[in-house]
Amino acid sequence: MSKKSSKFARYFLSTMRALVITIGLLLLAVGLLSVGVILRKDHSFRSQHIHQNERMKRDKIHCATSLDKEAESKAKRKINVKQL
Repeated sequence: MSKKSSKFARYFLSTMRALVITIGLLLLAVGLLSVGVILRKDHSFRSQHIHQNERMKRDKIHCATSLDKEAESKAKRKINVKQL
């Protein structure tokens, strides 16, 4: 083996080792994140939609689109064209 090919082989092995470690860490992270779903009785994720979240309803928090519409309607009511 020449010097050039041995450098390439070492580089290739170190790159493959890093790739295997990265894939292993990603698999571990996904596995740990799915533990909550696996241990849950209904085996499903909670809804991420604002209108389906009980605490958001209780605190009267709406989606951004609804909040924008409310703010626009309040702003339109305050503007008096005669005073311009």
